[in-house]
Amino acid sequence: MPIPLHVTRGPMDLVDTLLDCHARIREYAGLARKIAAARGIEPAQIASAAADVQRYFRHGLPRHVEDEEQSVVPRLRGRSPECDAALATMEREHHEHEPLLARLLALMDQLMAAPQRHAELADAVGAAADAITTAFEHHLVAEEQQILPLLRTQLSSAEQAAILAELRARRTPLPPGAR
Repeated sequence: MPIPLHVTRGPMDLVDTLLDCHARIREYAGLARKIAAARGIEPAQIASAAADVQRYFRHGLPRHVEDEEQSVVPRLRGRSPECDAALATMEREHHEHEPLLARLLALMDQLMAAPQRHAELADAVGAAADAITTAFEHHLVAEEQQILPLLRTQLSSAEQAAILAELRARRTPLPPGAR
């Protein structure tokens, strides 16, 4: 049985589930910043933390983006001009995040392969982590203010349940040792 990586509050509805995803995005962006700021840490700890950041942003975050683009967007699109504008912005920002994520993931890969290079890479990791943290925070706040409330007000409970089932279906455990 897999060990849960986070504690849930019990049954969560669709919006709570997406907010939980947002908390994880913030958590792992914050961990990348902590890696950059770390001093005097054993190389094994640096490599482990880098692997955690890499695993989340390479596997977890893409699922969240799929959740939004494949499950949320099709059901909310066309409900109002304001909603459509918010959805278009969200999708555009997903694409804008790609180069920022690629840079951060490349640095995490380097730290995993050679954690003894931490001091050499710390400034670059800090810059990449700060860039992604800033981009994500703007993006997440906009979603939380503009899109998530619409899920409760514009979608039926059956539509919300269908999206939640799709989200859960996307989450299969990674095989042991997956990078």
